[in-house]
Amino acid sequence: MCDPGGACRRPCRDILWPMRSRVVVLGAGFGGLELTTNLSEAFGDAIEIVLIDKGDAFVFGFSKLEVMFGRQLPADVRHSYREIVKPGVRFLQSTVLSIDPGARRVVTADGTFEADVLVVALGADLDPAATPGLVEGGNEFYTVAGAFALRDVLPRFERGAAIVGVTGKTFKCPPAPSETALLLHDYLTARGRREATEISLVMPFGTPIPPSPETSQAILAAFAERGIRFVKDSLVKALDPRRKVAVLGDGTEMPYELFLGVPVHRVPQVVVESGLAADAYGWVPVNKKTLETKFPGVYAMGDVNGVGTAKAGTFAEGAARVVAAAIIAQLRGGPSPEAYQGAGTCYIEFGRGEVGKVHVDFLTGPKPVGTFHGASEALVGEKADFGSSRLRRWFGRSPATSA
Repeated sequence: MCDPGGACRRPCRDILWPMRSRVVVLGAGFGGLELTTNLSEAFGDAIEIVLIDKGDAFVFGFSKLEVMFGRQLPADVRHSYREIVKPGVRFLQSTVLSIDPGARRVVTADGTFEADVLVVALGADLDPAATPGLVEGGNEFYTVAGAFALRDVLPRFERGAAIVGVTGKTFKCPPAPSETALLLHDYLTARGRREATEISLVMPFGTPIPPSPETSQAILAAFAERGIRFVKDSLVKALDPRRKVAVLGDGTEMPYELFLGVPVHRVPQVVVESGLAADAYGWVPVNKKTLETKFPGVYAMGDVNGVGTAKAGTFAEGAARVVAAAIIAQLRGGPSPEAYQGAGTCYIEFGRGEVGKVHVDFLTGPKPVGTFHGASEALVGEKADFGSSRLRRWFGRSPATSA
């Protein structure tokens, strides 16, 4: 049935909305949630804001590691979209089947939507099968399902080599592989298994966080202190499950008992078929200042675009504010908003109860610049406040009531 006050539940084949300006937002991640919140605050019920996502709940990226290492239960980190109570925002859980950016028309499994403004925020799809052997002989921790499944896999790892391996040059949340290696060290230490194991991180970069040498130095120092091997400028191209080896791009083989992989990232196929992207690895081109595509009234923000920032929620959130300001100016009239600056802050788990922070500015200068705040217990609380404040803002409720 359709709930006129909030979420749409199947079946919704013939959805009739009032004749108001309609903004259709595809994807309810950081970008989609921040955008719809901004528009709701600006217009309330005066416009229609349709938020569409195939999932039923939002999960912070950092929460996947919390579940994976047994620090939180899966139910504690899932925030149901049906609990969104923002005026003017209607959520529809459905799969996007096709996008016609020229007509600003979207076909979903539950109906067709014509938009006055269309925002594509579908993120990056993950493709574990693109790396031979990963599905059969390894584990990935970047999907919600993959990370949650590792909660039951990790207790069975007691000795031998563990590899945290990146399989593609472009991937979300660049600090996450380093965080995983550091938290795995803590996990094994707490279980008395660290001396019987080895931990290696395989990364396509020369340093863990290239825009911030200071952050990279701190992470590498933490690796050295904990005996974690950093294999730089390398990708895992395949796994051989029979021989239990990871094959790197240069042919080097690394034995493993536990493999934690970052899968290949690609443009969602529905976006490729729409013509917004040239191919599966050609992120949607946009105007770097406005994030508008070559189609008038169609924006692409967050991981799906090729604006040049890191692919992480904090950058999608900043992009959403720029797109919201542009839509507000379009519908109300007024000057164009300030250009997207491509800046964002990422919290980094260093283990041992400490969190660091790096702020990176990708677009305002000649090259990306990162500012590091050293790991501390104080930043643990700041990171928690970051999450809880977003829940209050996006869902209009206290995080204590989240599902």
